[in-house]
Amino acid sequence: MTNSSKVKLSEGEALKNKDSKASDDKVQIWIPKSTIKYEEEKLKLQIELLKLQTHVRETGKRIVLLFEGRDAAGKGGTIKRIREHLNPRGARVVALEKPSDRQRTQWYFQRYSDHLPSAGEIVIFDRSWYNRAMVEPVMGFCTDEQHKRFLKYAPVFERMLTKEGIILIKLYFSVSKKMQLKRFEKRALDPLKQYKLSPVDMQAQELWGEYSMRKFQMLLETNTTLSPWTVIRSDNKKKARINCMKYILSRLDYEDKIADAELEINPKIVINGIDEIKLMEGNLSKPHKLPG
Repeated sequence: MTNSSKVKLSEGEALKNKDSKASDDKVQIWIPKSTIKYEEEKLKLQIELLKLQTHVRETGKRIVLLFEGRDAAGKGGTIKRIREHLNPRGARVVALEKPSDRQRTQWYFQRYSDHLPSAGEIVIFDRSWYNRAMVEPVMGFCTDEQHKRFLKYAPVFERMLTKEGIILIKLYFSVSKKMQLKRFEKRALDPLKQYKLSPVDMQAQELWGEYSMRKFQMLLETNTTLSPWTVIRSDNKKKARINCMKYILSRLDYEDKIADAELEINPKIVINGIDEIKLMEGNLSKPHKLPG
């Protein structure tokens, strides 16, 4: 194989073939040890997620995993790995399009509440009611009054959910401005990823400071004891995915769970909402330098 040749294996292929024996119809490819380690750890955690799903189904629990963050922060890729081996009948992703004319006249939370889990279900929101906390006010899709009202009532809505027995885990994926731009540029060149780019995405860099201020407001007003935020630093996608899965599993009890030591998270990647608020509070005069 020449130095100019590039081969990109599908995720999981390196692990599946690492012990394969040489033969005439195979080509030797060098794989970083870190890739093998990542795939081994991912598989172990996916097995744990299956155990969790079995427990949820047998006990009738209801779980909501809420994924928020800026465009290109890695939410979709993490959701894909979490759901990869789960039974789709009990684990579904909710990624809503923009509201219809009819939905615009409804109670704001109504179109989201329609998708909440029934007994034995795990529901993953790929963006959620928190569209009104960041994207909508920055892009002018809602009024200041609607934004203020949302920040006031979101904790009340979430309190209702948790008091009803729904387990709510709120995850915010934080990407740096430099890495976001890099990912946008990569998407623009990749025909398989160009669909991910939208007019809103293209303005994300220009409006970085405004998004930062809205993020601070969101965390300050909606990080509560019953429904706290957990921030995932996601410049390194693989580390973000692994630590996100570990965090989710560490929050929940289920039968035959692996030892706590195997679910230990990296404190530089997983940050609680209070610490993120403190970090942002001390740097509000430099919004362009704040973590996304």
